[in-house]
Amino acid sequence: MRILYDGGASQESGAGGIKRYFTNLISRLPQDFEPHLTTCRRADETAPSHPRLRVHRLPRFRPQRVSLKLEKAFFSRVEGSCKFDIAHPSYYTLLSQREVGQYQCPVVITVWDMIHEIFPGFDPSGSFIARKQRAIEAADAILCISENTKRDLLERYKVDEARVSVTYLAADLMPGHVDGAKNSPARPYFLYVGTRASYKNFHGLLSAFADATTLAPEIMLNVVGPRFDSTEEQKLADLGLRERVKNFGAVSDTELATLYHHSVALVYPSLYEGFGIPPLEAMQCGTLVVAANRSSIPEVVGDAGILFDPQQPDALTDILVHLARNPDARQSYIERGYKRSKLFSWDKTAQQTVEVYQNLAP
Repeated sequence: MRILYDGGASQESGAGGIKRYFTNLISRLPQDFEPHLTTCRRADETAPSHPRLRVHRLPRFRPQRVSLKLEKAFFSRVEGSCKFDIAHPSYYTLLSQREVGQYQCPVVITVWDMIHEIFPGFDPSGSFIARKQRAIEAADAILCISENTKRDLLERYKVDEARVSVTYLAADLMPGHVDGAKNSPARPYFLYVGTRASYKNFHGLLSAFADATTLAPEIMLNVVGPRFDSTEEQKLADLGLRERVKNFGAVSDTELATLYHHSVALVYPSLYEGFGIPPLEAMQCGTLVVAANRSSIPEVVGDAGILFDPQQPDALTDILVHLARNPDARQSYIERGYKRSKLFSWDKTAQQTVEVYQNLAP
């Protein structure tokens, strides 16, 4: 089976998780499949590992106007040069600048979430949603990364449910990534991992953490993700947290796994997620997950973590204080979390996706 993967998502900001998804998917396709990947990234970037993979690459350059014109011609030619059995674009935009509905073969798309629909501030013009809607309408099959995302899709778009399948994501961290030479921290800390857009509720976490420090003054909050902006710095100052919150920036897998492993808990206060990779990573690395009971998060965490209502101001504070005072309360959750993490794997994701391909291919 010859499959075309359009690498348009690699040009979008914050698309690292999408790139990882397609890397793991393509690498696990059956050996007799022939995946084709289009990309504007440099040749030194890591490509998926598949014996029959063909990469069609045109690195982006300046001036952008000229680069985009060449990309349109180059990637349009790729799309028409081979008879593809399936097209699975990584996003709702194509490097050829054509519409998803213009493919001359069955199309599979992955719907990641409904963030732009639920939080209109992320798409004030509505152009992203319009492009996404056209892709959804054109797709022969739609993959959603959680049951919650599927429900959100069916509520907001006129889609035949028979076209929609759920294929969960997975995570790559394992206990083996933990740096065994790293000593336990001098002070107990909670961990936050990820970006901090408004729906991530990071400011809510800071407020709850500040209240918790009045009853558990020894605790710290470690953050992995972008550096703090001026608004966040001011929030830290206003709450008196500048000496209690440490931002590690971007870290390696080993550093991340070690931070997970030695934390009291990962705190995941997000109000909405299409799936939610950090809770799964935390469970893999042997730490407790404390997460909001919103959207898809309960699907990932199940009974292996502590869920809280982010609309209850004191709920998270009480949990942080309880865990700081009773660290042994974590152990049963950690054991359940490690078992639960094994329910999710890239092998399973790939197998379910291949079944969708095979149902569509002529």
